[in-house]
Amino acid sequence: MRIAGAAKLVVVIAIFLLTFYVISQVFEIKMDANLGHIFATKPPRYKCGISKACPEKHFAFKMSSGAANVVGPKICVEDNVLMSGVKNNVGRGINMALVNGKTGELLDTKFFDMWGGDVAPLIEFLKTIQDGTIVLMATYDDGATKLNEEARKLIAELGSTSIANLGFRDNWVFCGGKGIKTKSPFEQHIKNNKDTNKYEGWPEVVEMEGCIPQKQD
Repeated sequence: MRIAGAAKLVVVIAIFLLTFYVISQVFEIKMDANLGHIFATKPPRYKCGISKACPEKHFAFKMSSGAANVVGPKICVEDNVLMSGVKNNVGRGINMALVNGKTGELLDTKFFDMWGGDVAPLIEFLKTIQDGTIVLMATYDDGATKLNEEARKLIAELGSTSIANLGFRDNWVFCGGKGIKTKSPFEQHIKNNKDTNKYEGWPEVVEMEGCIPQKQD
């Protein structure tokens, strides 16, 4: 009987020690996790998710062209998504957002179908843009087939260099402005080339980010 009682005591002690060990381990893990959470430093996030902060009197922007004919383009300025598939305000062709060059506020968004549509509405819209307006453009699917010389010239006057060579299903993003005196540094263009295309019939998505100088009086 004494042997049996001693055995039971050993078992109870063993269970107690095992339980204590498990609890201590869990507690330490939780403490480590909590301390790690407290002392971990998160990388800074800048407006629109760009890689670095913009200087004073500059507007942060990030944009991307469409992906084939599946995912629409996206345009963000000052942490505000102006155009995207989620907002349901993008479409095939050239997508355009107009922003006040002094305040950074959105003025208008439009898209113009350059495959099955007409270039005339695009030309008329370009002619209405006021001096000092920031103009952001991104293609989706095909942004070039219906473009004519007049439309290309009007876009070139906004600071674009690549618009002269924009072709069928090229991917293109551009940020310029009405009244700009030089060519814009904010432009990316990838040609549609069957030998290098990422998607069947379309090149890879083109992305761009930067800091737009605020218009001064």
